[in-house]
Amino acid sequence: MTNKDFISELAQQTGYSPEDTQKMVNSIVEAMGDHFQEDGSVLVPTFGTFEVKKKLERIMVNPSTGQRMLVPPKLVLNFKPNANWKERVKNGGNE
Repeated sequence: MTNKDFISELAQQTGYSPEDTQKMVNSIVEAMGDHFQEDGSVLVPTFGTFEVKKKLERIMVNPSTGQRMLVPPKLVLNFKPNANWKERVKNGGNE
Protein backbone atom coordinates (compact mmCIF):
# COMPACT_ATOMS: atom_id res chain seq x y z
CA MET A 1 0.00 0.00 0.00
CA THR A 2 1.45 3.34 -1.00
CA ASN A 3 1.21 6.51 1.08
CA LYS A 4 -1.39 7.90 -1.36
CA ASP A 5 -3.53 4.75 -1.04
CA PHE A 6 -3.22 4.79 2.75
CA ILE A 7 -4.18 8.47 3.01
CA SER A 8 -7.18 8.10 0.69
CA GLU A 9 -8.48 5.05 2.58
CA LEU A 10 -7.96 6.75 5.94
CA ALA A 11 -9.68 9.90 4.64
CA GLN A 12 -12.71 7.84 3.57
CA GLN A 13 -12.90 6.14 6.97
CA THR A 14 -12.59 9.36 8.98
CA GLY A 15 -14.58 11.69 6.74
CA TYR A 16 -11.76 14.22 6.48
CA SER A 17 -10.30 15.51 3.23
CA PRO A 18 -7.15 13.78 1.95
CA GLU A 19 -5.15 16.99 2.58
CA ASP A 20 -6.31 17.20 6.21
CA THR A 21 -5.68 13.49 6.68
CA GLN A 22 -2.12 13.83 5.32
CA LYS A 23 -1.50 16.73 7.73
CA MET A 24 -2.77 14.64 10.67
CA VAL A 25 -0.61 11.66 9.74
CA ASN A 26 2.44 13.91 9.32
CA SER A 27 1.78 15.53 12.71
CA ILE A 28 1.47 12.14 14.40
CA VAL A 29 4.69 10.84 12.83
CA GLU A 30 6.55 14.05 13.71
CA ALA A 31 5.34 13.92 17.33
CA MET A 32 6.42 10.28 17.59
CA GLY A 33 9.82 11.13 16.10
CA ASP A 34 10.30 13.95 18.61
CA HIS A 35 9.50 11.56 21.44
CA PHE A 36 11.96 8.97 20.10
CA GLN A 37 14.70 11.61 20.15
CA GLU A 38 14.16 11.76 23.91
CA ASP A 39 14.71 7.96 24.11
CA GLY A 40 11.04 7.43 24.87
CA SER A 41 8.59 4.79 23.82
CA VAL A 42 5.21 5.33 22.20
CA LEU A 43 2.30 3.03 23.01
CA VAL A 44 -0.46 2.91 20.42
CA PRO A 45 -3.36 1.19 22.20
CA THR A 46 -4.62 -2.02 20.53
CA PHE A 47 -1.75 -1.81 17.99
CA GLY A 48 1.63 -2.02 19.72
CA THR A 49 4.60 -0.21 21.20
CA PHE A 50 7.40 1.62 19.41
CA GLU A 51 10.54 1.98 21.50
CA VAL A 52 14.16 3.01 21.13
CA LYS A 53 16.62 0.30 22.14
CA LYS A 54 20.38 0.43 22.42
CA LYS A 55 22.34 -2.24 20.54
CA LEU A 56 25.56 -3.00 22.33
CA GLU A 57 29.03 -2.83 20.83
CA ARG A 58 29.94 -6.08 19.09
CA ILE A 59 32.58 -7.72 16.94
CA MET A 60 31.63 -8.55 13.37
CA VAL A 61 33.54 -10.71 10.88
CA ASN A 62 33.55 -9.79 7.18
CA PRO A 63 32.77 -13.14 5.51
CA SER A 64 34.70 -12.41 2.31
CA THR A 65 37.94 -11.23 3.95
CA GLY A 66 37.71 -12.80 7.40
CA GLN A 67 38.61 -9.41 8.88
CA ARG A 68 37.20 -8.70 12.33
CA MET A 69 35.67 -5.29 12.91
CA LEU A 70 34.29 -3.56 15.97
CA VAL A 71 30.75 -2.29 15.42
CA PRO A 72 30.01 0.67 17.72
CA PRO A 73 26.87 0.77 19.86
CA LYS A 74 23.83 2.38 18.27
CA LEU A 75 20.20 3.20 18.91
CA VAL A 76 17.55 1.35 16.91
CA LEU A 77 13.79 1.70 16.68
CA ASN A 78 11.92 -1.42 17.73
CA PHE A 79 8.22 -2.29 17.35
CA LYS A 80 6.44 -4.79 19.57
CA PRO A 81 2.97 -5.53 18.20
CA ASN A 82 -0.07 -6.10 20.38
CA ALA A 83 -0.75 -9.80 21.02
CA ASN A 84 -4.02 -9.64 19.05
CA TRP A 85 -2.22 -8.29 15.96
CA LYS A 86 0.50 -10.89 16.26
CA GLU A 87 -2.12 -13.60 16.32
CA ARG A 88 -4.04 -12.11 13.37
CA VAL A 89 -0.89 -11.97 11.23
CA LYS A 90 0.07 -15.48 12.31
CA ASN A 91 -3.36 -16.74 11.19
CA GLY A 92 -3.12 -15.01 7.81
CA GLY A 93 -5.40 -12.12 8.70
CA ASN A 94 -8.28 -14.28 9.88
CA GLU A 95 -9.46 -13.74 13.42
